Amino acid sequence: MTDDPTLRIQISPIPDGIRVEVSGESTYANTVAYWRAIVSEAKLRHPHNLLLIDHTSGDALSADEWQALVATLVGTGLESVRIAHVKPNGLEQLEYCELHALEAGLTARVFYDENQAQLWLRHGER
Repeated sequence: MTDDPTLRIQISPIPDGIRVEVSGESTYANTVAYWRAIVSEAKLRHPHNLLLIDHTSGDALSADEWQALVATLVGTGLESVRIAHVKPNGLEQLEYCELHALEAGLTARVFYDENQAQLWLRHGER
């Protein structure tokens, strides 16, 4: 995990999936930690959808960091999960996450609005 006491991860079931809310400092270690928690939960629940509400703050991860993170997610079972990553306070560099995820075969989109993310999870193209 991470030694950062500010990192908070809250996971709850939603229809057809899981909702994850994270807050704390935006660091590579924290991001890896919450994605590891997501992978563990996905292995238990086998969700179709993942709604990630990201309230982390601080410097955005770089494109290289997003690419390294996405590479660790390949083969974890998330390939069958539709992922909506919501960053309400601004997307920052999150577009890189979406691009690398798509290149790796994951179905993922980034949003700044939770309602739009929920709509995409229910009705968006696969």
